[in-house]
Amino acid sequence: MKMDDWTLFLDRDGVINKNIDGGYVLKWEDFEFYPGFLNSIKSLSEHFKYIIVITNQQCIGKGLLSHDELAEIHQQMKEVIQLNGGRIDAIYYAPDLKSATNLLRKPNIGMPLLAKNHFPDIDFRQSIILGDKDSDIELGRKLEMKTVWMKNDLYFSSKADYTISSFEELLEIKF
Repeated sequence: MKMDDWTLFLDRDGVINKNIDGGYVLKWEDFEFYPGFLNSIKSLSEHFKYIIVITNQQCIGKGLLSHDELAEIHQQMKEVIQLNGGRIDAIYYAPDLKSATNLLRKPNIGMPLLAKNHFPDIDFRQSIILGDKDSDIELGRKLEMKTVWMKNDLYFSSKADYTISSFEELLEIKF
């Protein structure tokens, strides 16, 4: 699978790193890469034109984490990814609470639209969103992306185009 013109949008918690059940990643020491992610990021980086992270981070809206602290976590995450031969082209996050009406917060489409502003050649019909919640899948459907649900024990999605339980499976899908 070579998708030179395609963009891969990744949710963070539950996809790049393990979810903290009932909590948040508030410091780098709490960040644990999802099994198989670091083994696959080099291949993913070779297959996709852009790899973009879009993540709801209401821990900021709750006052549990600052924008700078989140930036530090993301910087360290990117450094480890680079050490493993991969890349993340951009990270967008929604800091608001669930109750807040905000275009950025998934399932709203603000974060992918920001990405398109920064990377005008992104074509959402040649994009994949990989997420672990229905809000990720719903966002992808709104923009006519291919939707892939990362199977887990906390959530279930029957709305995704594809379901995977490992990153290796993503590279096997014929989109």
